[in-house]
This record gives sequence, structure tokens and C-alpha cells, in this order.
Amino acid sequence: MQQMTQAEWLAFATTGTRTGKLAVQRKDGRPHVSPIWFLIDDSDPDDLQVMFTTNAEYLKGKALRRDPRFALCVDDQEPPYSFALFECNAELSEDLDELRVWATRLGARYMGEERAAEFGARNAVPGEYLVRGHIDRVTAQADIAG
Repeated sequence: MQQMTQAEWLAFATTGTRTGKLAVQRKDGRPHVSPIWFLIDDSDPDDLQVMFTTNAEYLKGKALRRDPRFALCVDDQEPPYSFALFECNAELSEDLDELRVWATRLGARYMGEERAAEFGARNAVPGEYLVRGHIDRVTAQADIAG
């Protein structure tokens, strides 16, 4: 097992179509985990951000509005197994222009360039949030079973 450097975990988390497992806290304190599509905005190396969208009325949206803290785990399903765990604070935006840019980029990553605009249009609508998760802490290990 080896600790990943920032360059390694950035490459790991952004390669291919790995989904993230988002953990938020329900109103009653119980944890809630759900798979999400995500990107990492590395345009400011001093403030790396996890980017994703969610409906304001879904459990994720309500939980993040109530408590902006979340964790996101990205893992490799194949031996020797690796993972990156991000601890973040969310900033929620309803700006439809910004939402369309990121929703289109998410569509491109997970569904391909030919369907990117379709997903951008579908997800950049009133009632959706763009979640900008400021990364506070990263735990990332490679070759766990190696």
C-alpha cells in the first residue's frame, strides 16, 4: 500500500468514468451514500474543487443545504485496489449558465462528447444545484492489496 501524491490522486480520480460515492448526513443524523458523476476543477491549484450537480429537492440537495460538509470516495474495483477520499465543504449555485457548462462537461465525461450537450441541457434547469465542493482533506492509497 502506498500513499498517493496530489498528482497521482488527481489522475486517479479523473481517469475514465469512475463514479464517486457521495456521503452526506440526513436530517436525523444517519449517513446517506449515493453514486454521483463528478469532475475536479483544478483551475486554482490552491483551491481544488469537486464539481457535481443534484436536484435541490433530492436528499443530497437538502442535506447539503442544511450542512455543507460531505465526503466523496472514488475507488478502483479491480486488484490491487486503490481509492481517494475527499472531505469537502459545499458551495451551492443555481446560476444556470455555470450549471450548463459543468453539466455539459459531466455529460462528456460519463456519456461521451456526442451526448454532452444533451446532458448539459437536461441538467441545467431551475431546481438544480451546481455543487462546488472545496476539498479540505484527501486520503488516497494505491495498491492496497499489492
